[in-house]
Amino acid sequence: MSESTVDVLPELKQIVGALLFAAKEPLTVKRMRKAMIETGNGFGGPYEQYAKATDQQIEGAIEQLTEDLEKAKVGLEVALVAGAYRLQNDSTCGPFVRALLEKNQTMRLSKPALETLAIVAYRQPCLRSEIEEVRGVSVDAVLRKLIDMQLVRVVKRSELPGRPWLFGTTQKFLEHFGINDINDLPGSQELKRAMPVEEKKKETTDDLPEIEDELKEKSEAADTDASMAALDEEIQKEET
Repeated sequence: MSESTVDVLPELKQIVGALLFAAKEPLTVKRMRKAMIETGNGFGGPYEQYAKATDQQIEGAIEQLTEDLEKAKVGLEVALVAGAYRLQNDSTCGPFVRALLEKNQTMRLSKPALETLAIVAYRQPCLRSEIEEVRGVSVDAVLRKLIDMQLVRVVKRSELPGRPWLFGTTQKFLEHFGINDINDLPGSQELKRAMPVEEKKKETTDDLPEIEDELKEKSEAADTDASMAALDEEIQKEET
């Protein structure tokens, strides 16, 4: 496409809205900026101005877009989720969207899975034995399912005898429940454990039988911190 065919160039808030609409996952300000840099350098001419957009300008455009959507009452909103932004339906319109997409039939969590996930979320990092102590039943199968769904991951090994696994939630957990930080969970401060794992009476626990390597691989696959760091480095190189 030639820049000469464009009569009116879009405002930053229009570009931000288009990027959020097209993205399959929440976008950070740096990822939006990277798209603008690539477009500005690739198309040249009047598009070069977008390559100079700063993080502050993009954040301002996000605020403008948020205000415009709220005033227009079009059923959409910009949400900050897991440290990034996404365009989503207004929460009041959720029941209608679920009815249309039959979303309740996809990624539906059973009551045991929800109970286990809640324990992990509020007590993380926590041992399997801690979860079983609260629920009163074995959680091997439920933990495997939650890890397969990338809602729970293996965080690290405990320093307790036997070095059992410690479990925590993932980035996808934050995205799925639409929260920015684990501390945004309702009543998080009141419901967190009062004592650390090492001070509990039970000082040992068995490892998950025969699936430790599998759990570790899946948890590492769910972690996107490394890819975000590489993206930031790529943006800095393009700026220079």
